[in-house]
Amino acid sequence: MKRKFTKVTSLLLLTLIMFMGCGSSKEKSNNTSSDKINIVTSFYPIYISTLNIIKDVPNVNLINMTKAQTGCLHDYQLAPEDLKTLSTSDIFVVNGAGMEGFLDKVISNEKDLDIVDASEGIQLLTADAEGHSHDDEDPNHDHEDNPHVWVSISNNIKQVQNIADGLAKYDPVNADKYKANAKEYISKLESLKSEMQEGINSLPNRNIITFHEAFPYFAEEFDLNIVGVIALEPGTEPSPKELEETIELAKNNNVKALFTEPQYTAKAATTISKEAGVPIYTLDPIVTGDSNPDSYNDYINKMKQNLETLKEALK
Repeated sequence: MKRKFTKVTSLLLLTLIMFMGCGSSKEKSNNTSSDKINIVTSFYPIYISTLNIIKDVPNVNLINMTKAQTGCLHDYQLAPEDLKTLSTSDIFVVNGAGMEGFLDKVISNEKDLDIVDASEGIQLLTADAEGHSHDDEDPNHDHEDNPHVWVSISNNIKQVQNIADGLAKYDPVNADKYKANAKEYISKLESLKSEMQEGINSLPNRNIITFHEAFPYFAEEFDLNIVGVIALEPGTEPSPKELEETIELAKNNNVKALFTEPQYTAKAATTISKEAGVPIYTLDPIVTGDSNPDSYNDYINKMKQNLETLKEALK
């Protein structure tokens, strides 16, 4: 009798262990409120949007993969610590539009990682070899999509909606909260857009030269005319010929301001400014910042600072 009892007990224990083992595997489509969700963003502007969407949602952990000094991800190479971060994550929220050149490697290495593309459905501008942006490009020209979509407030609003939809699909338990947070943040962005339009529309000068191809979407939204860029590739210095061409562009197009970016050196801009007699100002494409839980309004605050800069430079 005792032996029979022992066998039954062992069978029950084995069944319990097997049940617990099955229960420990992650079921992404049936997430419960007690599951911890780890979200990683590719860089700072995506972090800000995602931070606003997950506000006050329990059991959600958000980190930004890249460091504050990284800037745009044009030639970013994944570091071992990045791969480690992604290996323990559930969702990777990316800008998309070609910004993350390493994305194929991530998808190949982390097959169970959910990817949320924030730029899905956004009409992309293309840039030709001279750095001019177009909605439609001649196929005979060398061109690529411009990934700096978030610098347009309208596009940033679309990205916020895309991120909220992606998180809601992964985590239906908190879907209503994600969507409510997105709606609240989008309302703030709509107010920001109206304030920017009101402040920029009355400016008498529209021709500008920017540091690199970060601002075409912004210029399109606010009817500014980018007549030239200082450096086609960030982190590279223009050649003497390119410097001379930009100086001539500034002189011939009544350019009132050169705009550098806080993430890059202003050496070339200083040369152009001196030769063309055009002052230098700073516009922030909002690619860097401290990824902390208090960064909710950083996009809005930096855009407002950009507005004040434009009002001073183009008056």
